[in-house]
Formats: sequence, structure tokens, C-alpha cells
Amino acid sequence: MARPRQFDEKTAIEAAAAVFRQRGYHATSVDHLVEATGVHRGSLYGAFGSKHGLFARVLEHVAADRHDSAGRLDVLLVALLELAPEDERLRARVRAVIEDGGTTPDELGRRLLARAGLPDIDNGGTT
Repeated sequence: MARPRQFDEKTAIEAAAAVFRQRGYHATSVDHLVEATGVHRGSLYGAFGSKHGLFARVLEHVAADRHDSAGRLDVLLVALLELAPEDERLRARVRAVIEDGGTTPDELGRRLLARAGLPDIDNGGTT
């Protein structure tokens, strides 16, 4: 008989989202996720299948969360820059999240600049 989950899935997904937003997908190790979520490696794999599976759940979580616009945009940027070019299924899901959420290219661009420490670039580079 399988043991019941000893962790709150939503809390683990939110903690993982914070790590992916900060570090990006490729720079995030399973050890980083274990540390951030407090969930043992085996339990993470049991619940999400893989790091990629956990990221997919993070994407679904932020797509449904209309309150954290910056967090949603950050996860979308990680997905667009690191995973979408090589992962057709994820690319299609990212497209749907962008379209369903009404995210504009301007919003993504502004958030990308803000993440790079250049939030004041506007009007063709003049402020």
C-alpha cells in the first residue's frame, strides 16, 4: 500500500517556482528543489516524475494564478528562453498560457529588461 503524501503539493510547487524564477531551469538542480521545498528527492520524483515534470506543474500553477503577474512572467521567460526552443509540447503549452492570460510581447519584454536590471529603458532607449 502506498504511503500518503507527507507534504503539501501546492506549497512545494510554489517553493519550486521561486527557485526556477531565481536560478532558471538549467541552473536548478534537484538538490536545490529538495532544499527549497523540504521534500525528499524520492517524494519529488514520486509526485512529479522529474524536474521537467515539476517545472510543467509550476507552469500550470502560475498560469492559474492571476495575482502574481511578475512571478508568472518570470516562469514564462524561463520556459521561453530555456525549454521552449527544444521542447515542442512545452512550447505549445507556453503559447496557450500566454494567449489565455492575455500576456503581451511588450509585457514579456519589459519583464525581461527588469530582470536584467534595465527597467528604465523606454521610448527607444531614451528616458
